[in-house]
Amino acid sequence: MKRKTKIVIWIIVCIIVLIVGVSAFFWWQMSKPLYVPGMVSSETNLSAPLTPPSQDKNTDFWKMGDGVSLYHFSEGKGRNVLILHGGPGYPYRKMWSGLRQLTDNYRFHYYDQRGCGKSSRPVNGFASSNYYENVKLLDKMLGLGTQLADIERIRQILGDNKLILIGHSFGAFQAVLYAAEFPDKVDGLILVSPANMLLMPQQSGGLFEIIKSRLPADEKPAYEQFMDDYFDFGSIFSKTEDDLVAANQELAEYFEVSTESTEVRKEKSEATLQAKPGGWMVFGMYFSMGTAHDYRQALKVVRAPVLVIHGDDDFQEVDVERMYANSLPNARLETLKSATHFMYEEKPEEFSKMVGAFLQDL
Repeated sequence: MKRKTKIVIWIIVCIIVLIVGVSAFFWWQMSKPLYVPGMVSSETNLSAPLTPPSQDKNTDFWKMGDGVSLYHFSEGKGRNVLILHGGPGYPYRKMWSGLRQLTDNYRFHYYDQRGCGKSSRPVNGFASSNYYENVKLLDKMLGLGTQLADIERIRQILGDNKLILIGHSFGAFQAVLYAAEFPDKVDGLILVSPANMLLMPQQSGGLFEIIKSRLPADEKPAYEQFMDDYFDFGSIFSKTEDDLVAANQELAEYFEVSTESTEVRKEKSEATLQAKPGGWMVFGMYFSMGTAHDYRQALKVVRAPVLVIHGDDDFQEVDVERMYANSLPNARLETLKSATHFMYEEKPEEFSKMVGAFLQDL
């Protein structure tokens, strides 16, 4: 009897060890990035070819070829410049004040990335219980590689041999990865407060920790609970697009409270608040990047001139911008005085002069 008991215990222990081992291996795999530089240019894991379909010029949407259309608007005349919004998943309501003085020579194109704003949202929810298959599908439809592929399709739609890209925050991160994928298709990059995403885990506090540190004391407990729910990846695939849009709207509200006074927020709300945020698109980006990656080496192939701009009153330390500048062979870092994350609205004249000088040099 004792021997049978020992055998049963041994079997139970083995099962537990196996379950723990498989679980640990699964989450280790999940921590690795699904997106690796070079995947887009080789058309790996894309939902549609890089060549876009024929376009209807009478609409405000660009067709991406997989049933997805991207809302866009523009201002100015002359050389095309493509603007990549931040977030991920927070598109602009209107054009930047800091670029309006340059519209006699440049046409600035703004668009809502797939999965946010007025653009197509190809994923609403998941019926499958297969976690890994859901992750792969989400990455394919809304992940980082697919977003970079959209930039290449837009380049072809605009008819430009080479793009000039202006990226803000997370959009700047996307801009440099696009340039790493297609270095011969980029004429210049302007990175405005680029997001701390090149290296993960981050060497300094990430955005979510920065928000927490700057919130009023009485709001921190609610924010901590919100973060627990927001990053509950174990139950993520039980949620809908609407659930995640609501979560990202709430996150934006915490961000606003942590960065500025009520008076300043009211004054700048129309300029800096974004249109309807993404839902699944945001988490598709997170899964694409994993929790451990280093994209710095991939940027060494980018030979185009790069301007990196830091606002000296931004919540983000200048070390982040310096990391970008040091990773790009032909980059320079400049600081805009008395400016925060939304410098193109706070200091439009100074921003315009800085950007205009760079564009003129191109």
